Amino acid sequence: MSKKIANKLENFSQWYNDIILNADLAENSGVRGCMVIKPYGFAIWEEMKQVLDKKFKETGHVNAYFPIFIPKSFFTKEASHVDGFAKECAVVTHYRLKNNDSGEVIVDENAKLEEELIVRPTSETIIWDTYKKWIKSYRDLPLLINQWANVVRWEMRTRLFLRTSEFLWQEGHTAHETKSEAIEEAEKILFLYKDFIENTLAVPLIYGLKSEREKFAGAIDTYCVEALMQDGKALQAGTSHFLGQNFAKAFDVKFASRSGNLEYVWASSWGVSTRLIGALVMTHSDEKGLVLPPKLAPYQVVLIPIYHSQEEYDAIIEKMKLISCELSSLGIRVKEDFRDTYKPGWKFSEYELKGVPVRIAMGPRDLKNNTVEFVRRDKCEKQIISFSEITSTTQSILNQMQHDLFLKAKLFQENNTFSVDNFDDFSDRINNGGFVLAHWDGSPETEDEIKKLTKATIRCIPMDAKKENGLCILTGKPSLQRVIFAKSY
Repeated sequence: MSKKIANKLENFSQWYNDIILNADLAENSGVRGCMVIKPYGFAIWEEMKQVLDKKFKETGHVNAYFPIFIPKSFFTKEASHVDGFAKECAVVTHYRLKNNDSGEVIVDENAKLEEELIVRPTSETIIWDTYKKWIKSYRDLPLLINQWANVVRWEMRTRLFLRTSEFLWQEGHTAHETKSEAIEEAEKILFLYKDFIENTLAVPLIYGLKSEREKFAGAIDTYCVEALMQDGKALQAGTSHFLGQNFAKAFDVKFASRSGNLEYVWASSWGVSTRLIGALVMTHSDEKGLVLPPKLAPYQVVLIPIYHSQEEYDAIIEKMKLISCELSSLGIRVKEDFRDTYKPGWKFSEYELKGVPVRIAMGPRDLKNNTVEFVRRDKCEKQIISFSEITSTTQSILNQMQHDLFLKAKLFQENNTFSVDNFDDFSDRINNGGFVLAHWDGSPETEDEIKKLTKATIRCIPMDAKKENGLCILTGKPSLQRVIFAKSY
């Protein structure tokens, strides 16, 4: 195998791209700014989707589906929302094509839509237009809906998984009787995301509220979880929004309260996307390729025979099938690569590149000795174990690897989190990457100036941080708490 991956320290961007392409996760498509998610990459997304969907349903949410097209007039009903997405919207203006005199396909100028349709960048507007029909009384609340869908945000500069014109995600949209219930929902989902990303993806997070400049268009408050990538840049991993009554008022969604009055409902929305695959790659992978946490790996163990004759092949395969059955019966996802069209060495490199957590190989000597060669992907260390130890060792290693990947990433995050008290130190530290805790006077103008001078943004205002009197690093004005800055994707 001759697939080359760039040095991570020399060219992080190329390293990331090389892993995405060579591990067969995705590739650029014939449509500008869009990607093809290949089967292996999509299998990772399916694992994420399966775990998340179960968590949503356990907390009382149900799935539905809403149109991809949104009438332009819907966007004008919520001014801050349209301002936030106006520059990213794809617009459908016609509904028919035709052939011209030269046989070329052109847009039929007589087939113009009466009202332009927006290809959804997010679904709040179309969903709240629907909720107006569904919600009449407090008995209809809470309404806890999730949608698995694709969205379009017309990006000028794209990167596979991190920023593409079309991407996959889930978006939850909930309606509630009271303000406190809607806030509770937004915070509940925030911690659901945190639990999922840390325990399944093994990616440590910080969490908190977005600043006024960084919050979702149309939200009262935006909660977020942020991860630190190996190059020292932050990645927004998920968001949850308290929408107040903004969309209910925009679409006139009222309900008969318990006291008999007509009141506007309270709302939340929340989502994570295929961007999480990018986070996964940049958190755990190395110069040899992808490293996958066992809980998320499409297959957790790959079985590879080593043989020189048909007789050896038949005997080894018979034994490996027994191993496969035993591991599968324990719920372990197993890949049997018994192909005779590729040599074992090629397969070793391929599955190392694809980040399969455990590789089990067996040759004639192993067969004779009742042993197998066992390799754990993140450490790339070989060990010889007996048949009787295969199941217990595999289970133990998978659990240990999941734990170790999180601890390694957590240690990296801790070692790259800094506190500073003046702008000079801030500028130096930000340029070297990492999370930087610093005082900020709370004004959007100061936030804008810091971003202009350093390209750093406020990633979040920590919810779990203690109050601390200090002075803003730029203006010297009073501050009650440090916020977290970083350069980001």
